[in-house]
Amino acid sequence: MQDLSITWHQTPLHWENPKANARLFLEETEYPETDLILLPEMFTTGFSMRTELAQEAGETALNVLQSLAQKTGAAVCGSSMFKDGDQCYNRLIFQKPGEAPLFYDKRHLFTLAGEEKKYAPGNMRLIAEWKGWKIFPLVCYDLRFPVWSRRTPTNDYEVMLFLANWPDRRSYAWRTLLKARAIENQAYVVGVNRVGADGNGMPHAGDSCAVSFSGKILRQSVPFQAAIQTVTLNKESLLRFRERLPFFNDGDSFLLNGE
Repeated sequence: MQDLSITWHQTPLHWENPKANARLFLEETEYPETDLILLPEMFTTGFSMRTELAQEAGETALNVLQSLAQKTGAAVCGSSMFKDGDQCYNRLIFQKPGEAPLFYDKRHLFTLAGEEKKYAPGNMRLIAEWKGWKIFPLVCYDLRFPVWSRRTPTNDYEVMLFLANWPDRRSYAWRTLLKARAIENQAYVVGVNRVGADGNGMPHAGDSCAVSFSGKILRQSVPFQAAIQTVTLNKESLLRFRERLPFFNDGDSFLLNGE
């Protein structure tokens, strides 16, 4: 079974400036050899409600992800505001080298920032298969809703990803919930979060990390510091753990029977 190397980029973002962020990720950053690169939520603008930027931001995001995938040979994952018909979405893009992009639209919109007034919610999950792994990517506030992220026979995966602009004032919740999602689903969880203050003056600590299927921190970035870090995940140890501790067999029937 092939291991999976995941590299996250914990970085400040240029506020509402897609061109500057494109330069950051394409020209100013070198990535190590890896299987999957993770960028923060809304990596072309920061967590902005200025949806008139959606056309430019979405096109820039696609170009950055496709270019990075081609350059590195890795799959690349990030989210951006995105215009689709008459609606705007906080859209996650999973880009494999040389293939059509896969999309997931953020399900849970952050009402404390008025996100639901500017963006439409998604209603479909995405399981992306890459390098022999099933990968389940989600966006920021989705982390607080365990029913949506629950592993079931119809939503099965080995790795769950969270791409975020999660503020420092709730860092404890971020760190705790990443562990909880890993433990309850017996899956690896990797979360990437930005650092620096956004255009509203909101500071972000980052705290990007990888958590094992047993809830142990495998690697974690230093708070408030930009970092590019890589973790390597082993599938065999995950499957042995699930076989040794088959907690899902005792789960609720409405989850075990799928959705």
